[in-house]
Amino acid sequence: MKLLSTFLVVVTIAVGGFVAFGLYLYLSQDRMVFFPTRELEASPGDIGLGFQEVRIDVTDGESIHAWYIPAPSGSRVTGRSGDGGAPTVLFCHGNAGNISHRLETIECLAALGANVVLFDYRGYGQSDGAPSETNMYADAAACYSWLTGSQSVHSDKIVLFGRSLGGAVAIELASHVNCAGLIVESSFTSAREMGRLMFPYFPIGLLLRYEFNSIQKIGQINCPLLVTHSPSDDLVPFAMGRRLYDRAVDPKRFVELKGGHNERDYMADGAYIEAVRAILYRDPP
Repeated sequence: MKLLSTFLVVVTIAVGGFVAFGLYLYLSQDRMVFFPTRELEASPGDIGLGFQEVRIDVTDGESIHAWYIPAPSGSRVTGRSGDGGAPTVLFCHGNAGNISHRLETIECLAALGANVVLFDYRGYGQSDGAPSETNMYADAAACYSWLTGSQSVHSDKIVLFGRSLGGAVAIELASHVNCAGLIVESSFTSAREMGRLMFPYFPIGLLLRYEFNSIQKIGQINCPLLVTHSPSDDLVPFAMGRRLYDRAVDPKRFVELKGGHNERDYMADGAYIEAVRAILYRDPP
């Protein structure tokens, strides 16, 4: 009898702990998914690039902060000026930090002769509000509308670029708008699959409040696509990048990166630079 009582106590504690941790996962998703930083630590001016501060309305009373960086005149790769004839990259960053932590990307794209629009989701940097899946999608759409509307940039000059969590945002946007191309870098298939990877013993499907279901959407996209991912990625499995690529339709290209998830040495790799340049200037994969 004593043994049975002890067993029941142990089971009760185990079940209670399991339920409590599951409740914690459900209630703490915002803190586990989004890691915004408010302070801007640098600007494109720190790497010698001119830029424009932009605020874009997303709801009544809320706006997001963005930088518009025109391509430098006489870019060393293309020889093109930063006017309306240059391609424009709308960049969707990952889940941590803010736009001031993406200067390497800005420098790489500017060297290729592209105009760049880099924005912070709600709750990041100088943007108002709080982040959520719905808000991230709406924020990217608002930037696209700002480009095609007040800036009169034609959709066939816009390349969408999303890294990590931003890949899911860029894929969502590309499934609804016209664009010249899409770059998906180091991104995942869905929040559910990432959740199962991180917490394999929990019913993630019942706990998740976010979907970010890129694997379901990417097959609907018809623009030229570049998927990049590193076999050494220590956060998002390389296999997820391959699955996104396999599900997509032509024209498409896959380029293997080098290094961990947050390493950027590959930006000096010739194959990577050539693949990005090809998307920007519509060279066939």
